[in-house]
Amino acid sequence: MSQRVIKGVDFFCSGGGMTNGMRSAGINVIAGIDYDPECKATYESNNIGSEFILADIFTLKEEDLEKQLSLKRNDNNLLFIGCSPCQFWSIIRTDKRKSEQSKDLLGEFSRFVKYFNPGFVVVENVPGIATRKDESGLTAFANDLTNRGYKVKFKVVNLNEYGVPQTRKRFSLVASRVTTEEVFPSPSKAAKPTVKDFLGKQNGFPKITAGHRDESDFNHSVAKLSDKNLERLIGTPTNGGNAIWWRTDKKLGRAKYTGDGFKDSYSRMCWDKAAPTITTKFFSISNGRFAHPEEHRAISIREGATLQTFPKNYIFHATSMQSAARMIGNAVPPEYARRIGKAIINSK
Repeated sequence: MSQRVIKGVDFFCSGGGMTNGMRSAGINVIAGIDYDPECKATYESNNIGSEFILADIFTLKEEDLEKQLSLKRNDNNLLFIGCSPCQFWSIIRTDKRKSEQSKDLLGEFSRFVKYFNPGFVVVENVPGIATRKDESGLTAFANDLTNRGYKVKFKVVNLNEYGVPQTRKRFSLVASRVTTEEVFPSPSKAAKPTVKDFLGKQNGFPKITAGHRDESDFNHSVAKLSDKNLERLIGTPTNGGNAIWWRTDKKLGRAKYTGDGFKDSYSRMCWDKAAPTITTKFFSISNGRFAHPEEHRAISIREGATLQTFPKNYIFHATSMQSAARMIGNAVPPEYARRIGKAIINSK
């Protein structure tokens, strides 16, 4: 049986991680939609031929998208992808007031699914969307798909089992109304990838120091460290060491350390293990286990992108290190997206 020829639209596309992975699988992603104008240059320059549409899904009309992209309703070969920002449903402690609006994004995405009735639908999000599936709208969304004839499969997966060198757990849903069976990527039979498979000199990352600025497109740039944080990191054992040793130190620690805060903050990654989830703050050692396994610094912007499985020639057009990290941390790892795309193309 020949492979399916699929075209896709990537809602909440950000810098294009999902688009890039889907394209590498052979899916023609005709457009990505996002409300952040800073994502446009990164998205379009790395995904030539995929149009970036600057729009807020809360105000975007189905008919306008239909006309702009010349889409057809009930197209068996059309794929809609919805990987909405997910801070509200994240287990990471954030100010939920700032992300209040994001809790309704699945419902807005559902408007377009109902209107166009595409052959395939993909949703990727934090596990919290399934833990609180009634509140998040997942129950209503999945039930609606089923009632309209889609075969729906969803579960929380560890992306380390799908070629990504992170202990990144994500909710994934794949729905199809044109196949004879459920569609979902299978976990890899190969060994789970680790940090040493992606970082280090052997993988093209020269040794650098905290505060290094790489002005090339490779962007092997790294955040500065205060004198105290540098001293803390120098004393932290290499290859997975943690920050416990200095927490109660009179000079380097806190006067009254109570054990609160992120337990892995200021700690090092381990060469022989998967990295932690790469967040939007991976460039800062105070925000997680984001210190290099042996060099006295946080991981660089390019190292974070590589752990997210972005190609090394993927260029991030950003006005700051924080902006680049936000696009990288919010992305669906392209390798995982590729595997979802392959499952769709090869479905029967």
